[in-house]
Amino acid sequence: MNTVETLRTLIGEKAVLDAADTATRSAGVWRPDNLQALALARPTNTEEVSSVLTWCHDNNVSVVTQGGLTGLVHGGDAQPDQVILSLERMHEIEDINPRQRTATVQAGVTLQALQEAVEEHHLMFPLDLGARGTATLGGNAATNAGGNRVVRYGMMRDMVLGMEVVLADGTVLSSMNHLIKNNAGYDLKQLFIGSEGTLGVITRLVLRLHEEPVTRNMAFVGLDNFDHLAAFLRHMDRALGGTLSAFEAMWQDFYRLVTSAPAKGTPPISQDYPFYVLVESQGADRELDTLRFNNAMESAYESGLIVDAAISQSEADCHNFWSLRDDVEQTMHGGAPFIFDISLPIAEMESYASTLAREMGPAIGEHKLWIFGHLGDGNLHVVVQVKPEDYLRLRPAVEQQVYAPLAGFQGSVSAEHGIGLEKKPYLHISRNENELQLMRILKAALDPSGVLNPGKIF
Repeated sequence: MNTVETLRTLIGEKAVLDAADTATRSAGVWRPDNLQALALARPTNTEEVSSVLTWCHDNNVSVVTQGGLTGLVHGGDAQPDQVILSLERMHEIEDINPRQRTATVQAGVTLQALQEAVEEHHLMFPLDLGARGTATLGGNAATNAGGNRVVRYGMMRDMVLGMEVVLADGTVLSSMNHLIKNNAGYDLKQLFIGSEGTLGVITRLVLRLHEEPVTRNMAFVGLDNFDHLAAFLRHMDRALGGTLSAFEAMWQDFYRLVTSAPAKGTPPISQDYPFYVLVESQGADRELDTLRFNNAMESAYESGLIVDAAISQSEADCHNFWSLRDDVEQTMHGGAPFIFDISLPIAEMESYASTLAREMGPAIGEHKLWIFGHLGDGNLHVVVQVKPEDYLRLRPAVEQQVYAPLAGFQGSVSAEHGIGLEKKPYLHISRNENELQLMRILKAALDPSGVLNPGKIF
């Protein structure tokens, strides 16, 4: 039997697509192309994942794991001789435990599905990002996703308590821990969080939940210089007493993009300021939280930190504010965008952005540049748009302009999306040779045959 037939005997006739059917599927939400692979297997449980990996390992067939395909670094790309392992049918929320404040889920559950499910118990899963309706929790763990509220709740790594993983040879490693504190030996789940499917396939997760906030206060703020932006972050974090949940910065060009036609958003404040911030606070007492938020905003204005602001008066206002920040799709209209996801110290951001704006033109010619991101945790998104016909030719020069300066202040070429194929040539900027060597040792120990997601990361 060939590969497709064999896999069908293992997990079912309808669970495996052949190369032709696989080629009809999109390669991702940001991609114009379709998938390619020898076969696409869609298991429904850990045991089926194990059987697929065991056979592929024994027959030296490479496997690429896919979640919601919302990544930006080609981490889920497969070749025509490889098998895609899609967790799309592993979408069961197995348990929500309000007393322990945990959720047990299969890896294919979408972020939004869990968010909505726990709301019924007045709980919250705090990870949040624009692709919440498509991104899967297994993929979030495999890439250590961050998103909009890292400044308060941390990365995906901080929300995973337990995990079930299938290793390259089909061995099931089940560590479905529900405890916040558990220092009994090595915390093995940390090996797989952020490993991008190169060390094992995450199949199930135990996730930490939080009490659902009762109140939400937001403002869209205009600032006249970057020093005030950084000072405003400290001011709000201090004044809000631990309830600051998001601090999203936008440079002027991005704000104008998402608040001008053909974008559907309208500007809540003037488009004439060099910097903007979406600031959010989540709390438990509507009257007191609103008073504290308004007092913090008023004192920021009186001290000259901010020059203008629109303060939310309703949930509809909050939704509209977030819709502006999430309207990243506007960068895809009128050209071909390079989308970057970097981290750097806040003190270096203005210099970095100014240098990028000044030197990008001489380096590549005609282009558009937009900068925005999760400034509260040091993460910026840089989008450089060029003419479609120039995309491939200009890519090396654009990447060099964006990544090279990060080495000077120990920045990261990847804040949230991982390395995949796209950032592999630049990993040395953020990791030294000893770190890279240890990564290779771990890969060789857990996947000596190189079956899992070969060629990714390094």
